[in-house]
Amino acid sequence: MRLNPATEALYESVVGRNPAEAEFHQAVAEVLQSIQPALDRRPELREAALLERLCEPERQVMFRVVWTDDSGRAHVNRGFRVGFSSALGPYKGGLRFHPSVNLGVVKFLAFEQIFKNALTGLGIGAGKGGSDFNPAGRSDGEVMRFCQAYMTELHRHIGPQTDVPAGDIGVGSREIGYLFGQYKRLTNRFDAGTLTGKDLLIGGSLVRPEATGFGTVYFLDAMLAARGHSLEGRTAVLSGSGNVAYHAIAKLHELGATAVACSDSSGYVHDPEGLRLDVLHEVKTVQRRKLDAYAEQVPSATFVRGRVPWDVPCDIALPAATQNELGESDAISLTKNGLLAVAEGANMPCTPEAIRIFQEADVAFAPGKAANAGGVATSALEMQQNASRDRWSFAETDKRLGETMRAIHDTCLATAEAYEQPGDYISGANITGFLTVADAMTTLGLV
Repeated sequence: MRLNPATEALYESVVGRNPAEAEFHQAVAEVLQSIQPALDRRPELREAALLERLCEPERQVMFRVVWTDDSGRAHVNRGFRVGFSSALGPYKGGLRFHPSVNLGVVKFLAFEQIFKNALTGLGIGAGKGGSDFNPAGRSDGEVMRFCQAYMTELHRHIGPQTDVPAGDIGVGSREIGYLFGQYKRLTNRFDAGTLTGKDLLIGGSLVRPEATGFGTVYFLDAMLAARGHSLEGRTAVLSGSGNVAYHAIAKLHELGATAVACSDSSGYVHDPEGLRLDVLHEVKTVQRRKLDAYAEQVPSATFVRGRVPWDVPCDIALPAATQNELGESDAISLTKNGLLAVAEGANMPCTPEAIRIFQEADVAFAPGKAANAGGVATSALEMQQNASRDRWSFAETDKRLGETMRAIHDTCLATAEAYEQPGDYISGANITGFLTVADAMTTLGLV
């Protein structure tokens, strides 16, 4: 890690104050390392404990969630919400329901959200939350009762001018609907701007379900164009098969690429003729089955159990499942097979070792805080529509999403160049986000 002594001491302090939170440590290390050129050029940003404040959440809430299953049996889960920075606006970030969720994971996600949200230029702070509850295999009634129990505590801490949650892994429009219904019941207010990712009937925005996947591909398209390439005729491999991966596949196909593999927790499916969206939707959304069901229905497809798809030859890789899912050996396999570009559809899905392999091979690499910012950007657009009690057309919202993602790309590229890190989107994203938030923190004073 290339840190000066003062920043190294800060990192060691973060690790000491937040033990056993490896993902949070990893996220902080990446940011501190990549913003060194900005700190060298603007040494005043080391003053007023600015970096120390940046690495310390403004608030952390952890609570018990008690709910009953369909048989009447009681269950106890943990709920979390971390508000990391409100320098640019109300806390904004998703809720994740998954057994892997703990305080360290939520803090890593919220910390990454600081820079992602700053890149959008839309006046939103950074937060994240969730629970170790697993909605997989649960009935609608069980999911509803859990969401109601979770919101019974969370509602004290959120609101359109305070903290605006959205969805993440395990939290789609069904869960958001149940959460918002309980919020409305408890507060006696229809504050539509309190939650984003809602169904259209209750104030949701067109393009929000597609936004993260679409936005990742818009960023990828701009990144390839900067290198004189295009998506036309390219082969893509993705991890995940949920909302982000599904809509990324749709946009890849629309722009001339062919997605040939995606995955879930059971393994991956490879369809050299191109993944069929209609079958994916039927298997994953309607039937809620694993990907082996896709291979049962499509003769050209092969299902590989218990494996990740990174050994499938491709031009483009989009890791779109979860953190640290693509490691060094995966990166070596991908680069040996002629990889051109990686765009992270998930949050920090590539390990530091994998990123190093990509950079040494001159593979274009887009970090999640830039490439998958389309989801939160469109959430902010949903907040705008809620505030004005308006609804924009699909075409208008998609146009704004595309413009936002291309602006993020161009800004990251220009910042990397200005700080003598040409082509390094990690440095460009982190320095841009850091300077935006740091200047706002300085303006607000010691708060």
